[in-house]
Order: sequence, then structure tokens, then C-alpha cells
Amino acid sequence: MQKRKLGKSNLEVSALGLGCMGMSFAYGPTPDKQEMISLIRTAVERGITFFDTAEAYGPFVNEELVGEALAPIRDQVVIATKFGFKFGPKGEQMGQDSRPEHIKQVAEASLKRLKVEAIDLFYQHRVDTDVPIEDVAGAVKELIQEGKVKHFGLSEAGAQTIRRAHAVQPVAAVQSEYSLWWRRPEEALFPTLEELGIGFVPFSPLGKGFLTGKIDANTKFDKNDFRNIVPRFTPDARKANQTLVDLLGQFAKQKKATPAQIALAWLLAQKPWIVPIPGTTKLARLDENIGAVNVELTPDDLREIESAALKIKVQGDRYPEELEKRTYR
Repeated sequence: MQKRKLGKSNLEVSALGLGCMGMSFAYGPTPDKQEMISLIRTAVERGITFFDTAEAYGPFVNEELVGEALAPIRDQVVIATKFGFKFGPKGEQMGQDSRPEHIKQVAEASLKRLKVEAIDLFYQHRVDTDVPIEDVAGAVKELIQEGKVKHFGLSEAGAQTIRRAHAVQPVAAVQSEYSLWWRRPEEALFPTLEELGIGFVPFSPLGKGFLTGKIDANTKFDKNDFRNIVPRFTPDARKANQTLVDLLGQFAKQKKATPAQIALAWLLAQKPWIVPIPGTTKLARLDENIGAVNVELTPDDLREIESAALKIKVQGDRYPEELEKRTYR
């Protein structure tokens, strides 16, 4: 497995990470815990060293799962988790909370659940407009000084917020959705990250599964699947967006690869400081995703994909309106 550095932070990780959210949250029935522990450990055997979780996934149970799975091999891996929400007695989400005192409480709880001495990468999950980002960065800076956190990250933040945070405590990585069907980060985010030397971690690099080519207009999702409320996943949108999957399929045939591998190889080819974190609960899919690292897209291939993709208008918003409001602030 190739390695990459997240910007100038010296945080070196495998070129592909593993997003662990779906192992206990968001995509229908919860998979068997022991099977997921086995999958995470297999990912390490295959060379993956970067694992992404959050207190909000579950809440709490995903961190516990990741902590248990990686405890025997802690020294070989980098674990990223997130703060920024508050939860009720039954685990229900009750809005955002990035007050410094809350960040510190979350850090203590995450350390225990993850079974670690220090959190490798601690992201603010969403920008909290009630708390100045300087205060957030300052709280994480103190945690870094105390040895409880190693690196600071932001998720779905806007360029100006990133600059303000970075001035207080260097930001190692910014996480945001990015793929051939959601390219907004290229506009204001990439120039900012390049200038400041910050790494970029795309989540949903396979368009929440759509870019694998395994989902079409007739696919039925489980009643608890988050995609049921995503405008981009209505049957009409899926039908319209099939053109993008067909494009990936054409290149997949040429390269003796799969659409998912082309989608990931395209991401890896954009910048050397990009580390996608596709999530999966299946071993075959894990191996398929890892295979993307060895797919070579030439400059001509990339130009061809670019010119074809520019002609495709993706249908449907990527989030319901209420969730989209929390991004790029």
C-alpha cells in the first residue's frame, strides 16, 4: 500500500483510509460487530493505516468498535474521530456544541472508547456558528499541548473558517465530501488547502455507493437507510445520474478495473495530499477499493474523464436542505 502525507503536517497514512461509519450507523441494519472487527483488522493486514470514526456515529458505538478492533495493533494505525454535537439521554442528537469545555469532555470520552493515549486526528464535525472558530482551535491546541490529541482537523468547513482556525492551531486535514459527482471542494477549498499545506480527506468518495455501479433506479434501500432522504437518491435522480456511472464503466473496461476503482483512482490523481476514506462492510468491496491504488490513469485518461464529466449535469442535492445548511460555513 502506498503512503501519503496529509499536507505539511507530517501525518503519514495509507493512500486510502477506511471510513467506519457504516459499520454501525446510517446505512440500514447494523452489521455483526465481530465481523466488523475482523474486517478492520483485515484492512490493517492489507496495508490500510488510516481509520475514520466519530462520537456521533451510533452515537458512541462506532468509536467503541474501532477502539476494540485496533487495540492490539494501535502502534500501526492512525485513528481520526470528531467532536461537535451534543446528545440526549437516549443518544438522540440535540444540536451542535463546540464550546471549549465540551470539546475537552468529548476528547476524554473518546480516548476511553478508542482505548488510546492520544487521538491522532481530532476533527470538528461541523462548524458551530455559536462558537468562534478561534475558540475551537484554541481548545484543541490545549489538548495537543497536554498530549491528548496529535493533530487538528475540520470537516465541511469553508475556506475563511479554515484560515482563521489555522492561524491559531495548524490544521492538518480538512474532511469533506468529494467525488466525480460532488466537486464543490475544487472551487475555494483546494486553493486554500494548497496554500496552507493542509491535507484533504474526501468522504463518500464513491457517492454513497452510487459510483460503484451497483445501484440503479430500481434499487430499494432499507427503511433505516440515510439515502432514503437524500434528494440525489430519488429514483428519478438515480436514473438521470446513471450517465456518470456509465462513463466510469467505459474506463473500467479499458483498464480492466471496476467503476469504483476508476472513481477512486481519479480522486487519488487529483492531488498528492488527498486521502479518500471509502467505507464498506464487505471484504470483497474492501479488496476492490484497495485495488484502486494500482489503477494508473494517464494525463490523457484524466483529460478524457474531465471533458466527459463536464457534460454531465448531476441531478438532485447531495443532502436534504437542513443538513446542507451546516456545511461550508
